[in-house]
Parts: sequence; C-alpha cells; structure tokens
Amino acid sequence: MVQSPSLAAREPVTRQPPTENDISAELERVLSSPHLGASERRRAFLRYVVEESLAGRADRLKGYCVAVAVFGRDETFDPQADPVVRLEARRLRRDLDSYYVGAGSNDPLRISIPKGSYVPHFDWLDGPYPHPVDAVAAITAVPPPEPETAQAVSPVESGTGNRRPYVLAGALLAVAVIVAATVWHFAIGSRTSGPEASLGPAVIVRPFEPMGDGDENRYLAAGISEDLVGNLMRFPSFRLYIPPPALDKAEIADSGRLAREFGIGYVIDGSVRADAATIRVAAQLLDARSGQVLWTGVYDRPLEPEALIGVQSDLAEEIATALGQPYGVVNTDLMAGRPAPAVSHMQSYLCVLRAYAYRRGFTRQEFDPVLTCLEAAVRRDPGFADAWAMLGWLRLDAGRYEFAGSDGLKEAYARAYQAAAQAVALEPDNTLALKALSSITHYMGRFEEAERLARRAVELNPNDPDALAQLGWRLAVRGRFEEGIPVLRHAIERTANPPGWYFHLVAIDLYLNGSADEMLRVAERSAVNGSGISQALIAIAAGETGDADTARQALDAMAASGPLARDPAAYLRRHGATQEIVAALMAGLDKARRIAAAH
Repeated sequence: MVQSPSLAAREPVTRQPPTENDISAELERVLSSPHLGASERRRAFLRYVVEESLAGRADRLKGYCVAVAVFGRDETFDPQADPVVRLEARRLRRDLDSYYVGAGSNDPLRISIPKGSYVPHFDWLDGPYPHPVDAVAAITAVPPPEPETAQAVSPVESGTGNRRPYVLAGALLAVAVIVAATVWHFAIGSRTSGPEASLGPAVIVRPFEPMGDGDENRYLAAGISEDLVGNLMRFPSFRLYIPPPALDKAEIADSGRLAREFGIGYVIDGSVRADAATIRVAAQLLDARSGQVLWTGVYDRPLEPEALIGVQSDLAEEIATALGQPYGVVNTDLMAGRPAPAVSHMQSYLCVLRAYAYRRGFTRQEFDPVLTCLEAAVRRDPGFADAWAMLGWLRLDAGRYEFAGSDGLKEAYARAYQAAAQAVALEPDNTLALKALSSITHYMGRFEEAERLARRAVELNPNDPDALAQLGWRLAVRGRFEEGIPVLRHAIERTANPPGWYFHLVAIDLYLNGSADEMLRVAERSAVNGSGISQALIAIAAGETGDADTARQALDAMAASGPLARDPAAYLRRHGATQEIVAALMAGLDKARRIAAAH
C-alpha cells in the first residue's frame, strides 16, 4: 500500500467456481496447444491429476499413486530414492506458467499445481494477460521442452544454476554467462549471450589471502573466495570475473591495469585468519580505476570445527549481500555522480539504478525523467531484462499513484504487465523481473500468483533484501502479519539504508497490536524519503499517544499526497490491503483528526 511495490487494482470479482465442463475444456485447450512446452509424460501427468480431481479422488494424489499411474513405477516405488514425481511436477509447474504468460494469456481460466502438492487448482482469470509488444514478440517465444533425461538442479543448491563467472586469461577472455537453472515459475532459459548480457559493472573477485600458517587458513581462504563468487552470481546485474590460477600474481594485483585494459570497474579481495578459537575475515571493495577503497568489512566468528562449512558460507553471504544488493555498495557508488560512459549499455544500466533511487520515495518529480530514461533504454538495448522490469514498475506507478491521471487504471496495469512479462521472457530467473511481475499481478488482484512470484525471487536469491521485503510486504498487506513481518524485519536488518516502504507494514502491525509509541518511531523512520502513507501512519500514532501537534503536522503533510488525501480508504484498497487493515487505519485517522482539532 504504502509506497511499496505491490497492490490491487480492485476488489476481486465474486464469481462461481469453474464447473467440471469449464475445467475439462481448459485441460483440452492446454494439452492441444503447441505452445505448451511439456514433454508427453508431463502432459500425461497433467491429465491424470486433473481428471482424478474431477473424479473426486484428489485425496489420492500422492507421489506414490502418480509414480505408478503415470511414470510406470511398480509397488516397490520409494519417493525418497526416486524423485521422478517431484522433479517432473516442478517442470510441469514451469510449463504451465510459461503457457499462461504467453499463448494462454487469453484463456478464461487457469490450471495450476501449487508447490508442495499434486492437487491442481482451477481459477478464473479476470481478464487477459497482455501480449508482449510486437517489436520483441519473437524473443518471448516459449523455449522447446527439455529432454526427458534432463536432470533438475535445485536453486537452493546451485543459486542461479549453471551460470559461471567470466575468466581473465592473459587478454581478458569473457566466457559467456549462462543461466540454466531448473525454475519453478517460468520456462527454462538462458541469459542473453549478446551485448545485453553484460550491461552492469564489471567486478573481479581476487582470491582471498590466507594469513598465517596452517591448512585451516589456506582452505578457508579458498572456500570463502569460492562461496563469495557463488553468492555474487545471484545478483544478475554484475559481470563477474575470476582470475585463472595461471595468471601472474602481480598482474592480478594491478587493479589499474585491469581497469585500463579489460574494463574492470571494481575489485573485491580480502584475507582470512584463523586460530584455535576464532576466524576473522577482512574484505574490501576497490575502485579499479583509482585504487580507492570504497568499502571494508571485518567479520569475526567462533571457529567450531563441526560448523566450519556453515561459518564459511555465512561469511560469504554477508559480504555478497553488502556489496550486491540493490541498495548496496556497488550500486550506491555508481549513483554517486560518476560520469556516465559513452557506451550505451552502461547508460541503460544507470537508468535502472536511477529507477532504484526513484523507488525509495516514489516522488512525482522523479517519475517522468526516470520513465523516459527506461523507455530509451529498452529501445537501445531490447534484450536488457532489468530495464524491461523497471519499466514495468514505472508503468505500474503511473496507474496506482495516478501519475498519468485518474483514468485508465486497467490499461496502465496492462502495459506494466506487458513490460515485466517481457523481462521474464528474456530471463526467466531474473529476480528483478520476477519481483516486478509479482508486484504488478498483486495490483491486478491476483494475490496468490503474486505471492508465488515473490517466493520464487527469494528462492533464487535469498541474499537480496529487496526480494525479502517484497515477499514480506505482500504477505502482511493481505493480513498475514505473523508470516510477513519477520521477513520484513529481516530485510530491514540486511539493508544498509532501507527505503521507507519497508517500514509501513511493520508500523501497521505495531498499531494493530497496541504499540503506539513504537509505531510512531517506525513511522517516522519510514518518512525519511517523504510519502503520504508515512505521514498518515505518523498521524495515527500521534493520535494514539495524544500528541496533537505531531498529528496536525502529519495530517497537513498527508493532505498534499493526492489520491491518498482524496480517498484514503480507496487508496488503501487499491494497494490490496485487507478490510481489517483499511477499517483500522480509517479509525486511526479519524481519531488523529479529532486529537488535532481539539488542541
């Protein structure tokens, strides 16, 4: 609601559930479509679970029954030893989601198989998903089905799948960055191998130095370096490089040469020292051109042999999060007035960074120039998924914040969806694209789908605090505070300078639980970038504490916030807030007005 990335265009339309005939017709429509990228046995899987559900036998849709009926296993089937049903279900979910993004976007209802179950769900689609623009329609084609023998790769185990860092070897030899992870929400795909695949800053991770004698230091230094590379690869905007073992140590250490000859922008290195009781990791980020140290971090952990691998992994995650997150060290440095290079690709990347800065406060004066910048970026670099994703968010803002006027809300959301769907079609595992599409589908009233997308983004990159904040916000605004608030708080803890909207649902939760003083503190923190909803929350908290002056000032500031001031209840509902939240905040605003008027 609040200045966040997620909301609902309207209250869901009450409608009778799909009938058996409706569902059967949709099943045949999906299975007969050449655009369903499923193998024959996954098609048989889909037919089996739908027909069993329609026959009233949904309770029998367990892994064992599916394995025997669909995959030809016998009565000795053991799902722990043979994961065929689990893996094929994951692929089938991806096949269905790809179909409904593309060819099935106009279907009247949707068949889905929620994660953790083999029982299908059948939901009406309120309106057609918009098709991608003609100019890039060819890029959005669903890839061909994977071979039957393809092995699934767990995103938790492998991050972004088979993506590899670039390698420096003599002259800078860039090995193509490939993204080929098994995904849950969209069709398998790979990062563009053309110029658009390398729009972000070039970062090299030099091997961490072991300090002191002993195998522990050497092994830990190597392990942390490797884990750090793996965690940084979860942030797809970076061009990541590693030096090969054969490269001379002096050449690796010459960051100026790396910048001049190979275009490296940033260097990450560090040291590891372990003794009998403690491990200390020191890391730093340098500007490769000037050698200036931009950031340092020192991490101390107890050295417990039984938990050594976990400590190594945790330290690498912390360093990667500090450096790679949307509001992290590298992106902050790029936005700090550095001159834009002549290369159009980096200009497009800087447009994305400008959009991140805009999304801290969602101010009207920043909106138009950022929108113009992003529109130019996708014309210049039509394969740049990040720019399409941000363009989707800006088009969403045009509707939800009425930046383009109060009419045409549905059209604004359709154009937003079009851009974000294009981003996902380009890079199915791009977390920024998934977050944008999640936000837009939330505002279109498709809350379950929005949550699935948000969870997928977190699954792909659990080190991205913004992905956590998106998920936590989406859960809390739908009234699931017990799930959403811990996720939001975790995102806040992991962000160097959190945007104000991260705090809005935290403040509302405090209000609903009677903690007015703490709510006021959190609401004031949320107002650092300025927003109408922050002022509304400050007024409500001040009303609860009897602070008339603060309530009056906040209400005056809120009055300048356009649609929120005109009709607060409608504004909150537009953002997908539950009726409980809307009623409580409206009562709080009424009380704040009474307190302000009485003094």
